[in-house]
Amino acid sequence: MSQFKLNPFLNGNCFIVSPHDVSKSILINSALFYRLGFTLLVSGLFGTTTFASDDLQQTVQLPTLVIEAQKDLDTQSLHLKQVNTTGSRLGLTSQETPATVQIITQKEMQEKGLRTVKEAFGNVTGATVGNVPGNPAVLTMRGFSGNTNTVLQDGVRIGASTFVTRDLDVWKYEKIEVLKGPSSVLFGEGALGGAVNLVTKKPNLEQSTLEGMLNYGSFNTVRAAIGGNLPLNDELAVRSDISYLKSDSLFDIDNQKTVKFGASGSLLYKPDDNLSMIFSANFDHDKETSSYNGSPLVSALTAKNPSYILDNPDGLVIDKATRHKNYNPYGGELSADTTTLSWATDYRLSPTWALNNIATYYHADRKYYLSPEQNFDTQTSLFKRTVQRWSHDHDVWSDRVSLKNDELLAGKYRNRFSVGSEYSYTDFNSPRPSGSLAAVDPYNPNVGVMPSDSWEGWTSYNKFATKIKNWAVFAEDAFNITPDWLIVGGARYERLDVERTVNNVLTDSEQQFNPSFHPFSWRLGTVYNLNPNTQIYGQYSTAVTPVSSLLVISTANGNFDLSKGKSAELGFKSSILDGKLDMIGSIYWIELNDILTRDPNNINLTVQGGQQVSKGAEFTASAAITSQLKANVGLSWVDAEYKELIEAGGANRSGNQPVNVPEKVANASLSYQFKTLPITVSGFAKHASGFYTDTANTYFVKGYTTYDASLAYDLKNMTFTLWGRNLTDKFYGEYSGYSSKQIYIGAPRSVELGVTFKF
Repeated sequence: MSQFKLNPFLNGNCFIVSPHDVSKSILINSALFYRLGFTLLVSGLFGTTTFASDDLQQTVQLPTLVIEAQKDLDTQSLHLKQVNTTGSRLGLTSQETPATVQIITQKEMQEKGLRTVKEAFGNVTGATVGNVPGNPAVLTMRGFSGNTNTVLQDGVRIGASTFVTRDLDVWKYEKIEVLKGPSSVLFGEGALGGAVNLVTKKPNLEQSTLEGMLNYGSFNTVRAAIGGNLPLNDELAVRSDISYLKSDSLFDIDNQKTVKFGASGSLLYKPDDNLSMIFSANFDHDKETSSYNGSPLVSALTAKNPSYILDNPDGLVIDKATRHKNYNPYGGELSADTTTLSWATDYRLSPTWALNNIATYYHADRKYYLSPEQNFDTQTSLFKRTVQRWSHDHDVWSDRVSLKNDELLAGKYRNRFSVGSEYSYTDFNSPRPSGSLAAVDPYNPNVGVMPSDSWEGWTSYNKFATKIKNWAVFAEDAFNITPDWLIVGGARYERLDVERTVNNVLTDSEQQFNPSFHPFSWRLGTVYNLNPNTQIYGQYSTAVTPVSSLLVISTANGNFDLSKGKSAELGFKSSILDGKLDMIGSIYWIELNDILTRDPNNINLTVQGGQQVSKGAEFTASAAITSQLKANVGLSWVDAEYKELIEAGGANRSGNQPVNVPEKVANASLSYQFKTLPITVSGFAKHASGFYTDTANTYFVKGYTTYDASLAYDLKNMTFTLWGRNLTDKFYGEYSGYSSKQIYIGAPRSVELGVTFKF
């Protein structure tokens, strides 16, 4: 920041409304904006597009500022100079953000052969990902898993990540932005380990484009997609994308036919440089005929082909002979139909003021018809099985309005400020019958048929109804003490009102309870330029997360307050050698307090008083070693533990490692483009150390390293690519879920041939 750089407010990422609608929305969200809404209405009636008169504009005229155009996302390795919408709402670049921000572009996803959300998340430095049926693409980051990480779409949080995240095809995403560490100050409860923003492709007025792909690979996997941008005139442009993926199983599991379909469309209206609106509609369908619930452990005495990737004192192993087995009943289903409608607006009120509004409607129908747990019975050598027939009817309405200012204070101190309000309403209904099924032989299972809703064998049958009203106000500020020294701060206050009804169908009884929460989150950070291309930063931030998801929180847990987190981070970002080497490095500490534990003086009593802590370091680098040879590396180390945790029966888990948290994760890639041939050869590697599947740290899954490769041949407008995944056919466990004795085995060796085109 040797010179101030004024980032344009209008970047085509937000929706716009008329002055009348703006004033109405602001009045609904907060009385704070009443006068602004009135002024907007008046300006609309008189046809003006700015507040200031010529005289007033002279009084706030900024000195000569350097305006740097946004470079294409794919021209910079770690995109440090790009504005990101996840780290802040102030239009800060990654270099100006006092936190670790990682961006994965669509081009990078295609080059690395990343097909789904799970595969893309796994490319984030330090992240591990599982496909637990109840929590598709569930993410572990910086020592925290599940709902302690937030997943957004176009900057909007719909709900708890374990409910709304699906393992979709990534074709429709322009990029994936990742903000490491707490982000409740931006996105509310549940954002402790980090936030991941899935940014969809948007229309533009620049040019017409048509792009697509067609792939075929192992396990009868077909992937096809097409999309395009079309300017209709100087003010209107449309974009549409369609994708389809079909496979007998991406993990080579019996009876797990998989379909992923996505369709999206958006309209850009930009009558001038001051106003931009985008109307978007997204529909996604994903379905597995029978989900993969992990490979259950068996006794080493009965195993036919025991593996040695598990340590435990009980003599249990993962048997390779069950590698492809599926123990779900026929008629099982894991599916979701999701529709999202949004209307985003950017309105530049004056050279220094801008208004943003985004309204969103979300609807999802989900089905979880499966046998979630299979446990080995040492007496019968069979797998005991549970069964559930759960479904979700999930609606969310939300609106967020914010006002931004970017100007010089006292004529020399650049200050960027944002204040806003957000409201969302959630309506969630879920019938949840559960029971047990007949045990099955591990090697020749007679899985039976999924019971109907009226089955008399259900041992539990509750119907959940949840309504959540969430209102928040927030503010952010970025103040330049000097051109090279930036202070960034923010705060958010929320009110969460929950209405829960639990109807027990079997006993014809009903429970109602209405917990309410009022969390406050804040952060304060600083960035200092050692030179225009290297920054050091530090940040302290807080976050909150429920003791369990608010959508299904129990009566007992509804009496507890939100768990409170805090974090400190120090790091650096650097782009040197004329941009040929980009680096991001950080060390961090995160503490989560008031998790549920047992009272040490009365083990039958559950209290808030537990504590989970993680500290670690991360390093990400991207280098253009030569014009033909490029390399990327991501390294992470985390030391995560329960500082205080007592479970049922008085078992003390203090000092133990949390579930699904490997200590070390590394990924690397190397690509070489031949000078005289249109051929690029690439290699990819990922390593993760071992992890525990239970809080007692009884079952330890050993670490692994996998290798992938690709060979690409470029024509004028087309690229043919051959991918090989898990080239050594490594047998490894990548995650656990449901029972601690069910390990999700990584996908075996596979190949895929595809073609992409762009005109």
